[in-house]
Amino acid sequence: MLRLYGQVISSRLLLGTAQYPSPAILEEAVRCSASNVITVSLRRETAGCAEGNRFYELMKRFRTYVLPNTAGCSSVKEAVLTAELARDLFKTNWIKLEVIGNQDTLQPDVFALVDATKILIEKGFEVFPYTTDDLSVASKLIEVGCKVLMPLCAPIGSAQGPRDTGCLRAMRASFPDIPLIVDAGVGRPSHAAMIMELGFDAILLNTAVAKAEDPVKMAKAFAQAIDAGRLGFQAGLLEPRDIAVSSTPVIGQAVFYEA
Repeated sequence: MLRLYGQVISSRLLLGTAQYPSPAILEEAVRCSASNVITVSLRRETAGCAEGNRFYELMKRFRTYVLPNTAGCSSVKEAVLTAELARDLFKTNWIKLEVIGNQDTLQPDVFALVDATKILIEKGFEVFPYTTDDLSVASKLIEVGCKVLMPLCAPIGSAQGPRDTGCLRAMRASFPDIPLIVDAGVGRPSHAAMIMELGFDAILLNTAVAKAEDPVKMAKAFAQAIDAGRLGFQAGLLEPRDIAVSSTPVIGQAVFYEA
């Protein structure tokens, strides 16, 4: 089981809720993924918007933990205000904190991220920070009170998969007791399995499922890949070798002598 801020989570797949073809497909994808944490942007819940109200009713049927996010925010002030509004609406102290620093790459502004994290934790929030794979930034986030880290493995929505497994390995080794959830850049189930084989605790997905030709099947595929990768990590994976190693024993083979 995965424990996030004291809550026991049964699935290691966290699922986003944006960009699906229809609410019915979203609902079925969540069901088939077996995810019990879904993320949602406050911007979908515009006050007085009938579409937003219908979406909120749909979320209540999921019976999952809701992880609101500050998607689209680009300053500390904006992110903190959005988080406070999200807490009022969704009745949770959880917040996925995004403070975007570059609109082309959608990479986080790590300086603003640390500042906003400190403010929110002092206000009683339990912060899930969308960050880079930089160890110094990760250390700062932990210092101000984060108990979960959410590094990207490639740009948001790029579907490139893990671009630097060395950095991801280093992050896992440096923070063995902190839940690490890869957020952004995963495009295929094989990417998810690879990340879980590195010892990561979970993966947050949106675009790779929502934009698939069949989001429901893709959600199920990712759920199975994440489980397989986690099981492989726990079983103990063979490290790559530069030479061939025979899998057939030499001892006990017949030996032939010329007369």
